[in-house]
Amino acid sequence: MWSLLRTTRWQGFTVLVLVAIVGFGLLSSWQWSRAEEERQARNAQIAQIETTRLGLVEALATLGDDVTDETRRPIEVFGVYEPEATVLVRQRPLDGRNGFWVATPLRVSDGPDIWVNRGWIPATGAATATVVPPPPPRGQVRIFGWLVPSEVTREVITDLPAGQVRWLDTRELDSFGSQPLPVYVERVASDPAEPDLLALPLPEIDETQNISYAVQWLIFAAIALSGWFFFLRREAREDAERTASPA
Repeated sequence: MWSLLRTTRWQGFTVLVLVAIVGFGLLSSWQWSRAEEERQARNAQIAQIETTRLGLVEALATLGDDVTDETRRPIEVFGVYEPEATVLVRQRPLDGRNGFWVATPLRVSDGPDIWVNRGWIPATGAATATVVPPPPPRGQVRIFGWLVPSEVTREVITDLPAGQVRWLDTRELDSFGSQPLPVYVERVASDPAEPDLLALPLPEIDETQNISYAVQWLIFAAIALSGWFFFLRREAREDAERTASPA
């Protein structure tokens, strides 16, 4: 069987298979590296909010005109809530349960007023029921969280219960009489605390896609090697049968 490898045809085929296996291996390694980079990026985000917090004006200055879905800045902001303007953002599942985001505008001490996503509450009644949100702390509050891009209203819904919206779109919610900010604050913690609300977790980074691609390239490499061995054995067997058959 191995004598076939001395032929020019099989040498060329073997080189082609080896190049394919190396290529598949490099692609698999790259996908594993991408998954690790995303894991490290998530860990860096978690550490960032503990070590580097920007004031609102400073955080806004870093955004410029480039506000995208990837925009996320650690922030510390002081102000007073406007509880009468609180809204509930519908259809926000968390850990397999449907619920609401609780959003309240904040009168900021040293910057422009801004909406705050204070956290999550579960949905406990009918979809058409009016829900009373937990009231925000009174007086001056200190909020730690993330400055994130405003959502965009995808369609106008007019039959929602009072005090509820479908999207946290600051352009639709802002009633401060000034140019609405294209961002809002996603609360992680605050002083005073809000025990009736569950702070939102960081967005999940989906590593499974990169890992599945990495495994897929390894499977392709295994198929290439198996195919090379299969065709080599088959041709060697056919040669042996032709040699053993009578003239």
